[in-house]
Amino acid sequence: MIVDLRIYTCLPNRVAEFVALYEEKGWPIQQKHLGHCVGWYTTIEGALNTIVHMWGYQDQADRERRRAAMAADPAWADYLAEVGRRGILIKMENRIVKPAPFFAALKP
Repeated sequence: MIVDLRIYTCLPNRVAEFVALYEEKGWPIQQKHLGHCVGWYTTIEGALNTIVHMWGYQDQADRERRRAAMAADPAWADYLAEVGRRGILIKMENRIVKPAPFFAALKP
């Protein structure tokens, strides 16, 4: 299993707006196409105005297949356009990580 770790930074005081928009429009689409959400969090200390979410995949090919299907969904394009129109995000990062050999809690 691999995990796509995504870190988004919002403009100050815009996290709640982003979360509400995502819950309404982004979450249903990602659930449909990506399926295995490992975690979805907002920060309360440290680097504020940050959202962290993680998606589990069997392997890189599974990730690419699922993300391509999501990218082809017109509802996803509409959601991304709305996020862009609102100008909520400052920065987006992602990392692909895998569990250490001794860690077996996240099984596909």
